Amino acid sequence: MISWLSRDTLRFPPPQTALQEPNGLLAAGGDLSPQRLLQAYRHGIFPWYNPGEPILWWTPNPRCVLYTERLHISRSLRKRLKRNDYQVTIDQDFNAVMDACAAPRDNSAGTWISHEMQLAYAQLHRLGHAHSVEVWRDSRLIGGLYGVAIGQMFYGESMFSRETDGSKIAFAWLVEQLKNWGYPLVDCQVHNPHLVTLGAETIPRSQFLHELDKLVGVACSPSWNFDIDVSAFGGKTP
Repeated sequence: MISWLSRDTLRFPPPQTALQEPNGLLAAGGDLSPQRLLQAYRHGIFPWYNPGEPILWWTPNPRCVLYTERLHISRSLRKRLKRNDYQVTIDQDFNAVMDACAAPRDNSAGTWISHEMQLAYAQLHRLGHAHSVEVWRDSRLIGGLYGVAIGQMFYGESMFSRETDGSKIAFAWLVEQLKNWGYPLVDCQVHNPHLVTLGAETIPRSQFLHELDKLVGVACSPSWNFDIDVSAFGGKTP
């Protein structure tokens, strides 16, 4: 059995009590208030559920993460990055990135990023906790991602591509920038072959929570603007 969360308390059950099957299901109910979302992320918990169903809260074991020092850029992606025929921005159009991430893919009927989720993360963005990365070509949005930052920890939520490697460009730029700011870890939540090609790996939940506990308490106030350039990927400065 899992716990049903009351709207009157922000307390979550211990992550160690999550189910093994389905992997990491911890609790249901509650709401998507900024206070609850931030409390969840601080303890390695995130919401994931289908529209029209109760809110479900997860903390899988093992956990998929990427250490910023271990970002892997393939030869083909490095060539793509060095072409420098695109622009990358942070927090220039959070809502457009969320809309793109929420759009159905591969002829699917729907998305887990419901209107309720979009409103909740847009509010986190207005409060300075959620951030987006946008990739542009000729003023057209071709890729991007969004996630949540607390302390020295970044939690990736979703990404999209409208052109080849659009999301990978966004992710590579973000990780290089996070490394510059001293962020050692990006939470990728669950195993994803797309992210594994970029260096993501799985670690035990206990290890993740131990590292998370240290990072969320670190005071960190970056500018949330890029101060790296294409030379970070072995190319030439534009």
